[in-house]
Amino acid sequence: MSEAATLDDWAPHPLDRDATFYVAGHRGLVGSGIWRRLQSAGFTDLVGRSSSELDLKDRGSVFDFFAETRPKYVVLAAAKVGGILANNTYPVDFLSDNLRIQTNVLDAALQVGVERLLFLGSSCIYPRLAPQPITEDSLLTGHLEPTNDAYAIAKIAGILGVQAVRRQYGLPWISAMPTNLYGPGDNFSPTGSHVLPALIRRYDEAVREGLDSVTNWGTGSPRREFLHVDDMADACLHLMEHYDGPEQVNVGTGRDSTIKEIAQTIAEVTGFQGQTHWDTTKPDGTPQKLLDVSRLRAAGWEAKIAMREGLTSTLAWYREHAADLREVG
Repeated sequence: MSEAATLDDWAPHPLDRDATFYVAGHRGLVGSGIWRRLQSAGFTDLVGRSSSELDLKDRGSVFDFFAETRPKYVVLAAAKVGGILANNTYPVDFLSDNLRIQTNVLDAALQVGVERLLFLGSSCIYPRLAPQPITEDSLLTGHLEPTNDAYAIAKIAGILGVQAVRRQYGLPWISAMPTNLYGPGDNFSPTGSHVLPALIRRYDEAVREGLDSVTNWGTGSPRREFLHVDDMADACLHLMEHYDGPEQVNVGTGRDSTIKEIAQTIAEVTGFQGQTHWDTTKPDGTPQKLLDVSRLRAAGWEAKIAMREGLTSTLAWYREHAADLREVG
């Protein structure tokens, strides 16, 4: 392992804006948001590779890339992601792909002595019936939601990987667990998207096609917390400069709404005037998932983008890119 700052000589401080900063997954929803935030913060040596340029599941290629670029900072935002349908249908892919991506990046970063690394997980790491709001110490205290347990196990392994590096090598790496994210760059595929972009697409298409009704999955009763990706990106940079600890940090708004309420807001911002029906034969997933963000607030950060504001801007982005997105959706 190359020489790097250790826990004994590292304390939270502003990151060097001229240092090499690698964003793994820089074209995804989270990674692209982080890339934009780092650019606006004045970072001058940002490094990103598309999946066609660098397959993070290929261990040799990942080690070669790190040996060549030798980044000082890394955000690991690359992951195979999807909604309930995709997670429930392809658990092998979600487990295997994410374990390989994480292990390769963490091991290669360790070999070259990356000083500061932020691993991004997901709030689905917590037990399905964890007390609400969910605190960080709920991890590994109960059964996971079965529709996305494979993805959750992979992300839990990533958290433990970061903690292991801190214990064994003393590097000040950290983990952040975002709540449900949305915003520009999201996946609007009809089969692979999460609930919010799926709803945006469904209501927008209903408006364009003049439909008088929309049917959504489940009962609409589950409660969900949503965070705009630009807020998430801002929180990531803040944590990298102000937080150091082995425990993962929840990143969210600390507020939630029912899926029905969210669907109603989306109907309003899209201009949909028809009826909404609910197919109760389809699964709801976890009944509630609200994060306790006390640790994040103690570190000095709170969300800024209101839900309606974020949905309006996301809808505008979707409509601007809809033709291209439908080609791959």
